[in-house]
Amino acid sequence: MDMRRIVAVLAEEADRQLRDQLWELAPGERALAHEAEAGLRKVVGPLDAQEALPQIERLERLRETLAVLAISLARTHGRLAWFLSGAINALEPVLRWRALPADHGGTFGTVLASPDEYTEAEEAVRQLQDGLARIAAG
Repeated sequence: MDMRRIVAVLAEEADRQLRDQLWELAPGERALAHEAEAGLRKVVGPLDAQEALPQIERLERLRETLAVLAISLARTHGRLAWFLSGAINALEPVLRWRALPADHGGTFGTVLASPDEYTEAEEAVRQLQDGLARIAAG
């Protein structure tokens, strides 16, 4: 399953739980979801803007999205934490990517990602942005 599909499943479940009133958001959860969404939007922009960046900067920004999600996860519990944990898990392949050639020596198990993989990860982040915005709106 690709990153976009995993994020879509997470967002569908969050939407269903909110719609069915299984998840009652506290004001702090709404604020944290909004803060995480804004953090992700600050880091990963529209497709054309992202594709214009050098690969090393695209990777840097994708790693920063994981930091935004991890910091948000550390500040909550319950369903929002579970959602954020799933989001981090979906983007986990980014942690094994590198943008620099190996030259001589090992790469600690990292791989060069393709342009399509960068695009997929960035699209997954945009889906997360939208999902978090819906969660924040409750």
